[in-house]
Amino acid sequence: MTSATRLEAATAAVTVLSNRPEVTAWALRYFGPWWNATSVDAASVRADAVVIADVNRDACEKITLLIHDSRPTDSVDYAKHPLLVARDGEDIIATSRDEGIAYRSTPSSNRIFLAGTDAQSLALAAARLAREAIRGQLLRAGWAVLHSSAVVRPDDGATLLTFGDKGAGKTTTALLLASRGWQLLANDRVLVRPTGERDVEVVPWPSAAALGLGLLHSLGWDIPAREHLRAGGAFHPTQHESVTEALLAGDHTPLWETPKRERKVQVFPDQFPDLFDVPLATGGWVVGLLFPQIDAGMAPDALDSTRTLGEEDFMSGATEDRYPDVFGQARGVDGGGRESARAEVASRLAMLPHRAVRLNHDIPASAALLSKVTDAV
Repeated sequence: MTSATRLEAATAAVTVLSNRPEVTAWALRYFGPWWNATSVDAASVRADAVVIADVNRDACEKITLLIHDSRPTDSVDYAKHPLLVARDGEDIIATSRDEGIAYRSTPSSNRIFLAGTDAQSLALAAARLAREAIRGQLLRAGWAVLHSSAVVRPDDGATLLTFGDKGAGKTTTALLLASRGWQLLANDRVLVRPTGERDVEVVPWPSAAALGLGLLHSLGWDIPAREHLRAGGAFHPTQHESVTEALLAGDHTPLWETPKRERKVQVFPDQFPDLFDVPLATGGWVVGLLFPQIDAGMAPDALDSTRTLGEEDFMSGATEDRYPDVFGQARGVDGGGRESARAEVASRLAMLPHRAVRLNHDIPASAALLSKVTDAV
């Protein structure tokens, strides 16, 4: 029996179909309220974008054999997996040996078919491609992608975007504000477009959030996280086993995979309201920009700064190396949006208030500073 989950974000929509209910259930949970994910009757699916993900060994082998049938191929890293890509007429076909999944994409009809042998791997892959289908539609409609966290004031939709290099405090700033009455819209990137004469509209880019063990402890969230695990719950499957063990042991010492890469807790979007009492927002309009920096040895304070947006604050095809547009969802539009859309967004954001702040590991003091700064925006 086929099940279906429909996702909607702004003017974009895509439906995930599968012969295994856990595949569509994953999309329903992962995108949740951020992208208005709903279960629908598979028989009622309209002729819009569709991702079909079936557990089907024969179909997987058939596509894989086509790729190895003496036709030109390219090897691409996609979602940390090597992908062998070829063409079959107008279709893009691909196979991932690591995942045991084969793909067939027909960009002209907005249709992607996946066949695999493992329902869990298929569920993750289908969610990735559903998200890419939504992004492709929005990019073609004039949206752009910013490397930013975002929070929304619930009474009027006013949205604050937070920018900075890795480790600057984008996620920390968003979560501290979300604990002080704002709603969380994004922890790492957002979709934006110019609308009206001066506004910049924002919608979420759903993804698992990576939270360091130290930050989780400072927020007091390690306790509900540990209780969740002890009750048989889990976090996103990309979370390293050592992080789970540390949570269960009550150890919040940072764990390092490399000197610059910390292993973190991987939180599902729906776990923010369910476990940590952080409400989610589905959209808003930008009213200000924040530029934090974290300095453990200094008191939280507002700073004088001339920091403005740069090219590095926009996602682009060059920076979107984890999810290149292998399957033609954007149809030639850059992964961060058209240049004209990015330029207009940058121009409008430049006219809004910019606030630079210094935060430290004193969570109440840092949160109080952010509340004071944002009250004036």
